[in-house]
Amino acid sequence: MAAGRAAAGNGTHLRKIIRQVLLVLCLVLLILTISGCGGGDSSEAAPVKDKSEKGGSYDAPKFKNASFHEEEASDGGSAMIDVSAVSDGYVAVSANSGSRLKFQVIKGEDTYNYDLASDGTPSIFPLQCGNGTYQFKVMENITESKYAELYSITEEVSLSDEFQPFLRPSDYVDYSKDSDCVKMASEFSAKAGSAMDVVASVYDYICDKVTYDTDKARSVQSGYLPEPDETLETGKGICFDYASLAAAMLRSQGIPTKVIFGYVAPDNLYHAWNMFYTKETGWVTVDYKVNEDSWNRLDLTFSAGGAEDEFVGDGSHYSDVYTY
Repeated sequence: MAAGRAAAGNGTHLRKIIRQVLLVLCLVLLILTISGCGGGDSSEAAPVKDKSEKGGSYDAPKFKNASFHEEEASDGGSAMIDVSAVSDGYVAVSANSGSRLKFQVIKGEDTYNYDLASDGTPSIFPLQCGNGTYQFKVMENITESKYAELYSITEEVSLSDEFQPFLRPSDYVDYSKDSDCVKMASEFSAKAGSAMDVVASVYDYICDKVTYDTDKARSVQSGYLPEPDETLETGKGICFDYASLAAAMLRSQGIPTKVIFGYVAPDNLYHAWNMFYTKETGWVTVDYKVNEDSWNRLDLTFSAGGAEDEFVGDGSHYSDVYTY
């Protein structure tokens, strides 16, 4: 009995010790919590915020513009072709005529035909075919669908790097430093920890805010060119609008981005989408991983519409035809 009473007494004493230890631990945890919320050394006790909360660490490169330099252009009388910035990945042209005009960019077997304003308004077009000898031709309509050469020049192009044509504005991706879409992209960059964060933010925003305009798709005419700020404002567009807006936002933040036209299986749909380049690897969405040091496919039209994952990142359904 005495041994039993002694064991019971020891057990009671042990429980008191345990309660005291638990009380001390609770007080320590409370002190750590308070110091983490502002008291003491927050660098040790406070939780680490992510880069977006800190203001980000992605340093967007200086804005790259594209302009028509009249004083440096080759003058053919009613047409002027500016090749002063071909190393920066673009050619500029201006022409006047009472007839419809086209502008041809020819390199080897590749030929791009563009509509050209006939009132002297300058146009910017990318040199998407890389280094080599280019022919630039202003063509004037003479009858029905026939055109005759109005003025042409030949130029040897050596790009400062392969990404230059896809880092600047053009007629197909029309924006400036003051564009609303560029300002929004700059806000994304300010909160981003990497280029991948910028891509993910642009992806999320466009998927969430822009819906497909079926009425516009039925009525759009040949030669249509998008206005990224208009797409941003209206929240509606066709595939070309999606691709041009994404390219404007990403290019303005130093992320090389192409607009691609081609066909998508299985219905052989003529369509527009993007390819962007990054040196990083990471995830844009839970299901879409980007590969490092490579061009990655981005189809915002299908993504915004909730299409299957094979239309985002996977190139097996796509046939590229034209690049801008």
